[in-house]
Amino acid sequence: MKVAVLGAGAWGTALAGHLAARHDAVLWARDSALVAELSTAHENAHYLAGVALPRALRYETQLAAALAHGAADDALCVVATPVAGLRGLLRAMRDAAAVPAHIVWLCKGFDADTQRLPHQVVAEELAGHPSNGVLSGPSFAREVAQGLPVALTVASTSAQCRERTVAAFHHGAMRIYTGDDVVGVEVGGAVKNVLAIATGIADGLGLGLNARAALITRGLAEMSRLGATLGGRTETFTGLTGLGDLILTATGDLSRNRTVGMQLAAGRPLDAILGTLGHVAEGVRCAQAVLAIANAHGIDMPITQAVCAVLFEGVAPRDAVSALLRRDAKAE
Repeated sequence: MKVAVLGAGAWGTALAGHLAARHDAVLWARDSALVAELSTAHENAHYLAGVALPRALRYETQLAAALAHGAADDALCVVATPVAGLRGLLRAMRDAAAVPAHIVWLCKGFDADTQRLPHQVVAEELAGHPSNGVLSGPSFAREVAQGLPVALTVASTSAQCRERTVAAFHHGAMRIYTGDDVVGVEVGGAVKNVLAIATGIADGLGLGLNARAALITRGLAEMSRLGATLGGRTETFTGLTGLGDLILTATGDLSRNRTVGMQLAAGRPLDAILGTLGHVAEGVRCAQAVLAIANAHGIDMPITQAVCAVLFEGVAPRDAVSALLRRDAKAE
């Protein structure tokens, strides 16, 4: 089948490489220099240095051409931009009158300006679009690009979208599960990044494995409370896109959000950390939105509150941990 991947960051590149093993895949990037490099070197040196990309994978700088490739009813368009770039790309599709029949997005987080989840952004920009969904789960781009096993979930209210996504991705070392709890999947993908910053702080301070386990477990409770309030199903948060993604992001050394937490614990300023990270850390971008939504609904999220205090209020990481430990005892 024809598949267009829009966005040549680490995750978009890794998935495009996986797709090219079986399908007619095109990877789009707006940076013509990057496309020239990919076409010549068959490697994304900035995001996935040292990982060879399939020779069958093709590259495109013209958005219209990429959209045309993935537009048909038997094709698929994969949006691989960060949350911050989602609305602009959807508007470009709409304005060009080139909206693909089936769209699946990969981004995780809340829109920082509007506090919308990605599916709400899609509904606003492509009102009435019949076949779209989110592909999410515990996954590091580098491991996927290296062909290591991974399991992901596509969530959509459209059976056609689920079928197209499975047909595209379910081969080789990648397993695709299906569901229709879009809200639950997206809340899990957003909140786990914030919790990974918290776990990185704890690990960076040397607080031990007991503290890590407590943060992950109580963080899962925060994620579940918020997700259920917003309409997600409780069982989603114990699956791949909830607990699975949280464990990976909170403990894996390839996690950007965990890295942010560890460097904050080491005393580095946030601007300096983000300036040298080289990748987007969605937990930083959406932490305030998560806390604002929780406060608006009266949901207790003390770990998220502590992360925001460190990120945006100048609270020292060790002081934030001490504040969590001073909280009154309560029933689990």
